[in-house]
Amino acid sequence: MEKFIFIFGPQAVGKMTVGQELSATTRLKLFHNHMTIDLLEPLYGFSPEMWRLAKLFRREIFQSFSKSVQYGMIFTKIWYFDQQEDWDEIEYICNIFSSQGVEIYFVELEADVEERVIRNKTNHRLEHKPTKRNIEQSEQHLLNSLRSQRLNSKAGEIKTKNYLRINNTNLDSAEVALRIKREFSL
Repeated sequence: MEKFIFIFGPQAVGKMTVGQELSATTRLKLFHNHMTIDLLEPLYGFSPEMWRLAKLFRREIFQSFSKSVQYGMIFTKIWYFDQQEDWDEIEYICNIFSSQGVEIYFVELEADVEERVIRNKTNHRLEHKPTKRNIEQSEQHLLNSLRSQRLNSKAGEIKTKNYLRINNTNLDSAEVALRIKREFSL
């Protein structure tokens, strides 16, 4: 049966890197959030139109992929827990997949802010996410979000059957991917 793995957590927690590791050791395809952002940002900047198109592209990709014969998809994204529209969008995405009989898995990553600030500057991150190359701006956004947004869930808030929360402050991405693979028998 096809699988949809949703990896979420705050900026620079390692969502994409863990997704890359998990994809490399399974038949799951990785679709990380910045694949649409970095396509559209050079054309539109971080404008409402860029976000509208990113959402539209993602939804179309999810619709198409959910009907494919692929083993499954890993999708990575920040989940803004204090914004109802984000809850609604994640429910919409999951419904696309569940309506096709796809199994849904949630993986929440968390890490200490000091570690995330270090990860925000890694060559690997900057290579794969062009919009993060303005490190000063990216780091400021990361630090400002600590005061203005909730990017990790509260205990018991996620009610999904297949849910795993990992503090990866002191774990490398391969260890985290292996734990996910084992936990969900991927």
